[in-house]
Amino acid sequence: MDLSTILSFLGVSMLLTIAPGPDNLFVVMQSVSYGKKAGLATALGLCSGITVHTTAAALGISAILYHSNVAFQIIKYIGAFYLLYMAWQSLREGRKPPKAEKVKKQSLPALYRRGIFMNVLNPKVSLFFLAFLPQFVTPDAGSPVSQMIVLGLLFMAQTIVIFSFIALFSGSFGRSLLEKPEVARAINYAKASIFSIIGVRLALMSK
Repeated sequence: MDLSTILSFLGVSMLLTIAPGPDNLFVVMQSVSYGKKAGLATALGLCSGITVHTTAAALGISAILYHSNVAFQIIKYIGAFYLLYMAWQSLREGRKPPKAEKVKKQSLPALYRRGIFMNVLNPKVSLFFLAFLPQFVTPDAGSPVSQMIVLGLLFMAQTIVIFSFIALFSGSFGRSLLEKPEVARAINYAKASIFSIIGVRLALMSK
């Protein structure tokens, strides 16, 4: 793959990653609620899910998902249910007085897994990679599968950098906000609303 193709791919990928979306909001809310480390763990989980979508696109599994309406619907509703479950958890947190100690006790591995589930259980991400990666595959540059895997890894790398900045920035002022019970309660309700909106949109979306 030539350098110009790689630079073009990275440029477009960065614009897509920076653009406001469910994953960005997810990282922001986790960082504000639980701190920088929690935001970083969530961001790494989301980015780890990219490897699943890249592999699926490279091996043609996403094509099966695209052509099988049943498979698409199953994954879609599982993802929507998971998001609505997180919304319910956020509502429960909003009814309790937030404490600084609670922030420290959050399990980073659990938040990492939550990020993976958030990403993997969105079938539209698989379809996005299936449509996006082949546009930068060069016929004379070797195996298309290998090229798509390399592109997917590059996409994941730039996403990790951008999401990490988002997590650090959001977490830096999130801790001070949580010291005010009324603000922290509002953040939890906002988080529940965001999860609910994303979950409903996922349940209603079509290919």
